[in-house]
Amino acid sequence: MNSLGTVWLLIGTLTVACAVSVPRSLLLSSEKYLMDNALRAAEWISLPDLEPLPSLDKISFKKLEEMPLEEAAEMLNKLYHLSKINRRPVDTYIPNTSDINALMIATNNEKISFKLSKIVQTVMKDSDFGKQVLTIFLTGLPNELNAVKKANDELIQAYMQRYKNLPLNLNLNQTYKVVSSEEMLSDKTGELTANKKSKGNLIVVDLGSAMKNFKEWITLDIEEMGTNLGNILTDLTDKVDVPQEVIHIIGQGVAAHVAGVAGRQYSRVTGHRLRRITGLDPSKIFVDNKNVLTGLARGDADFVDVIHTSSYSMGTVMRCGDVDFYPDGPNQLLSGSKNVIEASMRATCYFADTVVPLMERNFPAVSATSLQEYKNKKGYGKRVYLGISTDFDLKGDYVLEVNTKNNYDRNTPIEKSMDYHSIHMPWKTIDEKLTRIY
Repeated sequence: MNSLGTVWLLIGTLTVACAVSVPRSLLLSSEKYLMDNALRAAEWISLPDLEPLPSLDKISFKKLEEMPLEEAAEMLNKLYHLSKINRRPVDTYIPNTSDINALMIATNNEKISFKLSKIVQTVMKDSDFGKQVLTIFLTGLPNELNAVKKANDELIQAYMQRYKNLPLNLNLNQTYKVVSSEEMLSDKTGELTANKKSKGNLIVVDLGSAMKNFKEWITLDIEEMGTNLGNILTDLTDKVDVPQEVIHIIGQGVAAHVAGVAGRQYSRVTGHRLRRITGLDPSKIFVDNKNVLTGLARGDADFVDVIHTSSYSMGTVMRCGDVDFYPDGPNQLLSGSKNVIEASMRATCYFADTVVPLMERNFPAVSATSLQEYKNKKGYGKRVYLGISTDFDLKGDYVLEVNTKNNYDRNTPIEKSMDYHSIHMPWKTIDEKLTRIY
């Protein structure tokens, strides 16, 4: 069987006879995509464009890491649009909660590993659990991938620094934004800022590693997995007395959509909404139930914020929250990314950066519909902040510029903004930064 035939077999028999031939650039043009978003899926690709597609069994995460970013993005877009033409049921993948690894950082700083199905029994061992903010981080790709492990480790370490008052391990070459004492004290998000004693619980659910290959990732049953997670959250409220007001779920990639479904299920069962859901580069939804609106959406929690860093490759350009941030605007070629995996993980890195004490307001943004509008100073409204300190009152789409360095990490100088268009004004030392703050 040829590669296209195999794709049809795995995703479902698709009707492509009505496909019209359009320029290949249509697949990759951000501006055109936004303008023509109402077109039927079959109008995005021509049959000749589909022929070179490999079978799903021949696509791996490692291969995506090795492919040039543009090539991998084009392939993912073709697969996505092909899946949207599908009119037949597709076999989906649902991992068992007893097979999903999880990690809890206990109040005494102890790391406790357990299976997701045992979460209630595990958290009960910590007498202080649920008395502060509860952050649940759902991974979206296997941790064996270099970019994924690096991003996940950064986020976990950032929360340990925030909640456990660990040493910051700051690099003197790091660049920081000016944070006034007034800003430090005027936090509207419910998340404590650096000069208050932040306390909280962190649980990492490694859903990403439960998807062993690309086929399982692309066919994950978002509804079933999200419903199961929502029921688990309900158990935390009913059996451990964790109030919904303290629960913040962070979903990475496809797990962002799982988090959205979990929030809706929690509301259906309890009659209450979770405090916050953050989507870190929500993925495209390749397989969905045609009779159900699935995936992350505003209303899944009291506040839903989203960061898009690979809109036209692994991620989606579609609005998913009350507020959607687009670093460098809606695009697939985020500056400095080596591949589609790294581009998607940028969202996790950016959010992690804001979790570290003193860095909550490191990414100022302005309401805009494109990077060009932002650069031309045609954005509107006040300056806001991407990350943990995002104001719960925000609505709409926001754009910001980010660093263009390769291998983004917390030690890479960030384009500091006195206003949202002023960049490249680094601090010489950490002491200088702290002196200005205090």
